[in-house]
Amino acid sequence: MNDAPIGLSPQIPDPPPGLSGRALVRRLLARLAPQRAWMAGGVALALLAAVAAIGLMALSGWFIAAMAVAGATGAAINYYTPAAAIRACALARSGGRYGERVVTHEATLRGLAGLRAWLFRRLIPLAPARLSALRSGELFARLRADIDALEQFYLTVLVPSVVAAGAVVVVLALCALVLPAAVPMLLLGVVLAGVLLPLWIRRRAQRDAAESVTEAALLRGQLLDAVRGHDDLLAWGEVSAHAGRIDALAERLGRRRSRIERWQAIGGGLAGMLAQLTLVVVLVVAVAALRSGALAPASLVMLALLTLALFEVIAPLPEALGQWHATLRAGARVFMLADLPAPFVEPQRSAPVPAAPAIAFQNVRLRYSDDAPWALDGVDLALPAGTRLAVVGASGAGKSSLLAALLKLYPVQDGGVLFGGQPLAALHGDALRRRIAVIAQQTTLFNASLRENLLLAAPAAEAAALARAVHLAQLEAFVAALPQGYDTVLGEAGAQVSGGEARRIAIARALLQDAPVLALDEPTEGLDARTARDLYAALATAARGRTVLLITHRVGGLAALVDEVAVMERGRIVARMPVHEYVARERDC
Repeated sequence: MNDAPIGLSPQIPDPPPGLSGRALVRRLLARLAPQRAWMAGGVALALLAAVAAIGLMALSGWFIAAMAVAGATGAAINYYTPAAAIRACALARSGGRYGERVVTHEATLRGLAGLRAWLFRRLIPLAPARLSALRSGELFARLRADIDALEQFYLTVLVPSVVAAGAVVVVLALCALVLPAAVPMLLLGVVLAGVLLPLWIRRRAQRDAAESVTEAALLRGQLLDAVRGHDDLLAWGEVSAHAGRIDALAERLGRRRSRIERWQAIGGGLAGMLAQLTLVVVLVVAVAALRSGALAPASLVMLALLTLALFEVIAPLPEALGQWHATLRAGARVFMLADLPAPFVEPQRSAPVPAAPAIAFQNVRLRYSDDAPWALDGVDLALPAGTRLAVVGASGAGKSSLLAALLKLYPVQDGGVLFGGQPLAALHGDALRRRIAVIAQQTTLFNASLRENLLLAAPAAEAAALARAVHLAQLEAFVAALPQGYDTVLGEAGAQVSGGEARRIAIARALLQDAPVLALDEPTEGLDARTARDLYAALATAARGRTVLLITHRVGGLAALVDEVAVMERGRIVARMPVHEYVARERDC
């Protein structure tokens, strides 16, 4: 649309860096509820693997020390039971780790897929009115990258935290059985390394972690603009400037990530140091107990290895909480987008309309934001069923906004539009748009075959209907030249076809819909004058019996398709006349 809207609302903001995560966590858990069995299974297997690893290290150390003492003193020892327990711990550790990887990643992938589908469903009724403030790259970032970042919530934060808490309980309970005096020392080390240190690292890294999510999204948007808008950047001589903006943003993002990694490395180093200090303190208490006869020599070795094994479980916590704010920011960006109010309240049941509906604009006023000028400023326009009308005017006159109002893409602020005698508020948007075949100014093609791109309009269309639409759109020679015919893949965004070919594909798709109303927004854009005239003539044949609303600024060939012309200026219809009169007037000017 040549008078493309800026957006109904201001630019959708990012959440503040200090946003509390409690509500976000509750909402995220609610959205992940269908996968709670997988998530709980993954946590259970991870805890099993961690406890088995701790048990394996402690039992192995105790067994080796006990065997050494028995060999030195000649005492008898039952080595069958400890050996069996060690083998059981080894098997549980290996099986638990394998199962944990499988189950946690299955839970994560299922959860992300569900979140992405949920967000996409929430976005459909928002487009385009509530989403036009976002560039396609930014929207793609929230739909894909921000949701991908939420995997950190389960894999990096939730699982290690629960496992660490469970392991602490198990180890403290064992320590209390073996040497109660060592429990306070061990607990102090756990609090320092597993709680206070991660909170300190999180505080230091929180701003960079949160801002890196926003800057990564901006970088993806800039890169997408560079790829898809390369021709425009080249035409305006902005390639170097845009590349400079990308470099600056990438450098800033790299510095933030370097600081995050540095704090995580510091946290890891401090956690290791606290582990060694705690081990020394526990050994001092244990040696004193050993000298007093309150502790067996083999148990001293077991306590030392228990301490080291426990801190291995605690070690991921600083990194986990260091990423916590990045996860919160990504989740907030997703939920803020999903919570945008829909521009329309759709009726539960769409009102019936006649097979050949009339269209009437009644004093319609529309603008795209509160401070924007009126795109439509009191438009009155009637199209009885079967009318074939062209709306012409300069760029920005409001022509495309007529289609935006008719298709229920943007709400009008005053007046109303009737379709088949029914106000648009009584018609569900999907039901309305099924009755209007649209050829938009911007052609959307997908990385799929030509057949699949055409059948988007009518998935059940037969081969004869497909061939007829291709014939009317003058695509037969193009299809014949394709290596796989209808099964040829068109490439990302139709990269394998020219602009003119893409327009004709869009026209064929609209004709395949076989709707009673045909709305065309600059259908001949990118076509030469002769092809445009031939296309208008072909469309005239296809449009027999339909209502036609044509948006264009090109005069040539109009008489073949429409009977009347309405002239727009500054959001108003200023003249309406037969097409031959308009063509003659333009020719005399």
